[in-house]
Amino acid sequence: MTPNNEPPMPAAHPNLIPTRWTLIQRLKRWDDHEGWREFFDTYWKLIYATALKAGLPDAEAQDVVQETVISVSRNIGDFKAQPEAGSFKGWLLQMTRWRIADQVRKRRAHAMGAGVGEDSSRTSTTARIPDPAGLELERIWDEEWQSNLINSALERLQHLTSARNYQIFYLYVIRGVEVEKVAAATGVKPGEVYVIKHRLTPLFEKSVRAVESNRS
Repeated sequence: MTPNNEPPMPAAHPNLIPTRWTLIQRLKRWDDHEGWREFFDTYWKLIYATALKAGLPDAEAQDVVQETVISVSRNIGDFKAQPEAGSFKGWLLQMTRWRIADQVRKRRAHAMGAGVGEDSSRTSTTARIPDPAGLELERIWDEEWQSNLINSALERLQHLTSARNYQIFYLYVIRGVEVEKVAAATGVKPGEVYVIKHRLTPLFEKSVRAVESNRS
């Protein structure tokens, strides 16, 4: 299981970062296997990337994904799937935070059991991991949450337009490349770049809403 090698996405507008309340409602039903598959497909990259950026290696980040999903399955019954009851984004962060902290504790316990001393001239690997209770992890989570949603919406958009139009939209709207450079790279006139942006923006926004509402 490996993360996409996509370049980092720019921050999205807050209105494009909704919570998939319909999916969360489905997770209340233990026998909704499709709902749980949808949950895993939607959120595993978010959890995995957050663990990696928190300083964990691949194997430990994968363990965080697995243990977080298990924690969600055990505790989702206590979560009120209503926007006014609290943020699912924050709740899932807390689940992930605890699992990252577990990995840090395991590493420290292993190092102590092995009698590994710290080199005073270097910062230990464990010390370089952001405090799971700190604001740095929340910043990482916010960035990955936005990127995860945008990537999911872009995957849908690819199926709704041509490869050329998608490339133009991606370069100009998502990556923020200057219109003249986009036109030169894709072989179109600058005016066509604006037209494609105008045509695809509603489709992209629709894709974002589809990701949120769990509708195809």
